[in-house]
Amino acid sequence: MKSFFALAAALAITCAAAAPAPAVPPGMAVATFAGGCFWCMQGPFDNVPGVTATIVGYTGGRTVNPSYEEVSSGRTGHAESVEVIYDPKKVSYEKLLDVFWTNIDPTVTNRQFCDSGTQYRTAIFYHDEAQRKAAQASKAALERSKPFPGPVVTAIEMAGPFYRAEEYHQDYYQKNPVRYRLYRTGCGRDARLKELWGDRASH
Repeated sequence: MKSFFALAAALAITCAAAAPAPAVPPGMAVATFAGGCFWCMQGPFDNVPGVTATIVGYTGGRTVNPSYEEVSSGRTGHAESVEVIYDPKKVSYEKLLDVFWTNIDPTVTNRQFCDSGTQYRTAIFYHDEAQRKAAQASKAALERSKPFPGPVVTAIEMAGPFYRAEEYHQDYYQKNPVRYRLYRTGCGRDARLKELWGDRASH
């Protein structure tokens, strides 16, 4: 589970279930990634020039409009995910894939760092054929050149409904920087990313 900070936040804030994500603005594109704790996946993409917005939420599951508590139970099939809205004229999907890989541990199944369960699995959710091919090519390239032992087990799946998470989860790393850093450090995320990716680790 995501440490006592998540539980405290959930108990402290009364929040409705997740809602469908808003439509993508004209001229923009969307990419969706699951990389364990979605608090930790938002910041790296926010720092990419050409990314106009990021939204954390839930995808890949069965329940409509799931709540955080439902997803956290592991019974809905959703993964904590980040939806990245970007300008394809300013940043490529391939660049976003590179950011994704260097912010996860792609060698483990249904777990990321201290968080375990299918809701913390890693996955690339493609939105069209071009994204599918790019994701597969990126994974194949990583398998050839990976700087670490072990197979790359991250899934590549067709994107389905994405539900925006409760508001207190949005931009959590900015709203609660101390708690965020304590969680991230305590979970061993940065240490493991450094071990896997060396200087490429982006966080």
